[in-house]
Amino acid sequence: MTTLDTLRPQTVHVPLGDRAYDVLIGEGLLANAGALIAERLGRRRALVVTDDVVAGLHLPALMESLAAAGIGATHIVLPEGEATKSPERLLETVDAILDAGLERNDIVIALGGGVIGDLAGFAAAVARRGMPFVQVPTTLLSQVDSSVGGKTGINTRHGKNLVGAFHQPALVLSDLGVLATLSERHRRAGYAEIVKIGLLGDVDFFDRLEALGPRVFTDGLQEAIATAVAAKAEIVVADEREAGRRALLNLGHTFAHAVERCAGYDGRVVHGEAVGLGLALAFRFSQTLGLCPGQDTVRVERHLAAVGLPTTFGALPVTFDAPSIIAAMAQDKKVKDGIVRFVLVNRIGDAFVSDGVAPEALRDFLTAEGLATP
Repeated sequence: MTTLDTLRPQTVHVPLGDRAYDVLIGEGLLANAGALIAERLGRRRALVVTDDVVAGLHLPALMESLAAAGIGATHIVLPEGEATKSPERLLETVDAILDAGLERNDIVIALGGGVIGDLAGFAAAVARRGMPFVQVPTTLLSQVDSSVGGKTGINTRHGKNLVGAFHQPALVLSDLGVLATLSERHRRAGYAEIVKIGLLGDVDFFDRLEALGPRVFTDGLQEAIATAVAAKAEIVVADEREAGRRALLNLGHTFAHAVERCAGYDGRVVHGEAVGLGLALAFRFSQTLGLCPGQDTVRVERHLAAVGLPTTFGALPVTFDAPSIIAAMAQDKKVKDGIVRFVLVNRIGDAFVSDGVAPEALRDFLTAEGLATP
């Protein structure tokens, strides 16, 4: 991998027929967002959806860019945080679309991380029975994961992303420059979705990431993002609605979503941290089941720790117990016929979906991981 300074913006094309779109990855895209949107979608009106943290950092630049390109735009600013992915905020966003007088061919623009992208995308999916939307992801996590693939949704008291729709964006603008405003914590969290791609199906990619270690954030980030996005796009095109292969992208997520739900979505554990832990757990669980060799598990744990991601429940500032984790898993949207689906691994780069995990095996594993069983 070369350094960021030597790389030009890259384009990953997502070929979905009449819903095909491009993901642009590079520097300076926010300042040119208006021109890029107008070039591809025309000079329509738009509503920008963002949160109160991102608004102070990036909203003026985006609004100026839209105005310069002749795109009339208004905006709505929502509270930052996972709690914003709620039915109440969804209706507030849909009302903002309708209050602005936007028509079916106008544009919803999501400026923010995964929370804003998921919420704004869902609002675009249901407002006027479907409107085009543009993703302008401002976190590493959203640039490599939630902005690509068309999954949108909100949370309910039953769990995460249980209400939503598949609604592909019309364009994704991933500006590497905005990542400079991220905390180290959120950079590390975003990386979990990058390394996941290597672990589930691209051992050569994992080898390169492992060799870079923490230097990936300075010496190889653009190429790493582009590789992860291209891999995800290939899977999405093959299985857009997660009927088969796309489920592999949930590696680590059955554990991660349960951790997030038990933590209460209150910011003590962010999504990428839960995914990092989930990846380590998926490998250890696979090893416990006699599938994955121990040396692969050790490699994964060492790499995750090297980039600052948690690998044990004890590394998180929350106390968990086995029954609560198991109950949260039972509400996961991937449950089928009452059976929790896991993505397990035979080795690094070789993942598969399993519906055959015995409940007692999961309970025994979580107990071995140090979780209480009241």
